[in-house]
Amino acid sequence: MARVLVVEDDPDQLRVRRQLLEAGGHEVAEARTTADAARLLDVFLPQVLVTDLRLPSLEEGLALIRTTASRPAAPRIVVLSGWPEQLDGLPEAAQVDRVLAKPFRSAELLAAIRSLLLLLVCLLAVAAPSAAQSFRFEVSRPAEVVAEMEMSSPNSDWGSPGREAALAVLTLDSRAVQHVMLWAGAEPHTYSAFLGALEPGPHVLHIARHPSYSAAESGLRVHRVRFREVPPDDPAWLPLAHAPILYARADTVGRFTDIPLLAYCERLEGDGRPLLQYTIVFSNEDGGTSTRALMARWGRTIDIEYIYRAWLTPSGELERATIQGNGHREVEFQGRREGSHPLLIPATRNNMMAAEGASPIRYQLPPVLLDLSSASREEIMDRHPALYRVMAGELRREGKLRPAGPDDGLKISDPRNYLYIEMKLAGTGFASAAYVRLRGESFWRASHLGRPDYAIHRPGWVRTAIELPESTTPAQVEEIGFGCFVPLMKAPPQAGACRIEAVSKAFLLGPDYVPQPPLWQSSSPVEVPTGMLRVFRAGAPVRNPPSAPW
Repeated sequence: MARVLVVEDDPDQLRVRRQLLEAGGHEVAEARTTADAARLLDVFLPQVLVTDLRLPSLEEGLALIRTTASRPAAPRIVVLSGWPEQLDGLPEAAQVDRVLAKPFRSAELLAAIRSLLLLLVCLLAVAAPSAAQSFRFEVSRPAEVVAEMEMSSPNSDWGSPGREAALAVLTLDSRAVQHVMLWAGAEPHTYSAFLGALEPGPHVLHIARHPSYSAAESGLRVHRVRFREVPPDDPAWLPLAHAPILYARADTVGRFTDIPLLAYCERLEGDGRPLLQYTIVFSNEDGGTSTRALMARWGRTIDIEYIYRAWLTPSGELERATIQGNGHREVEFQGRREGSHPLLIPATRNNMMAAEGASPIRYQLPPVLLDLSSASREEIMDRHPALYRVMAGELRREGKLRPAGPDDGLKISDPRNYLYIEMKLAGTGFASAAYVRLRGESFWRASHLGRPDYAIHRPGWVRTAIELPESTTPAQVEEIGFGCFVPLMKAPPQAGACRIEAVSKAFLLGPDYVPQPPLWQSSSPVEVPTGMLRVFRAGAPVRNPPSAPW
């Protein structure tokens, strides 16, 4: 059966045609204006357009025919008209597949669509990797529903222009539309999307490759789909029910940068009340911070931003909500919702949120529940190593990578050439940096590259990265050190100390970007006076050596 878009400005005729086509087993979307029809061409991706010729004028009907025929993977066009001769001699006549004169029999319309589908089946067989598919499922009780889709994007490579990824269009019951970027490439990967609160009964999810916003050479293949019901009595229901719907930032539509990849949710407390905090992992940091500074201060170049907080009553009802707005300010959310899901859109290049606005692409990422009481936010990357691969691919595509060793402006080396160190810092007013010395070397390599402004000034769990020669192995890491600085400020303190509460892991990435087992850890607090360096042998038991100036 086909996905059919019906366009008719008479609401009674529109209802009759929808009922007829749905009775014939087709998925149907409807529009009463050419503007609505143009929007649905992009999001519903119909295989057949059934349209009246006058909407209400002939000029509008002809404009819709031209718009439809000019699109990539254009649908077949069936025109219904009481005056079919008005098409005679017009260039639009050659863009129409069938013309049915009014009045016509229901069987004629169904037969016309059936004959056009024969050609579509042949085309889809040739282009199987990008073939669209429909999946019918049954919901047993009122619930939030998550679709877990194993998909691949043949011929895709996030780091190669023109091959970045396919964009999948998800259409639920021929009405609700969202998108999934297949960022993990040609290998099968499970992507998840929440479908919202659904009523019991049958539903249909349609998955298709977006012809306009997919990379030209990237295909789409759906391997299998699983539907997971999350009812209100499920512990996972509250985090899912309040998860944000996120529109793509306007300047990223049709591009492959700053793409929302994953979402996670933390259960916290604020003002003595339960608090859900939602964070998005974006594929890139476009906010202006240099690539070298990002690796020094955060150990990554992708962007991880909290976007939404929901305070709940003891019974689980929403009490108030905020977003992270421009300038990292926390702003009360008073915007639109779909059910209990807020609608947000990034408003700045560093992905601060706004409650107003929309774009042609929207993402509904079900959050992973994450406890970061003993880890940095970069823990999400360690649990999903494909994120490191996407990070490297986007750096390569943007020309921000260089060979290991020599400096080249703000470029960095391949992310697999870095030692990543995660530590918990206490206190404020001073800045910390990590160091490493390799076996046989008489010098130290520093995370902050000798720049105090690249050192880490914030308390809590943090991550940094130190560049090493290509193909360095864990066995070559001889010593790890930590230094403390007086930060640059108008009235700096004369002296003090940095306190490192713990180091949870120091690790390298493997050839496949998967984090290797930690080569060193420490649970013993260490104080480092300003201007001093404390050193530990990698792999050896933690000791508390005297501080040494460098």
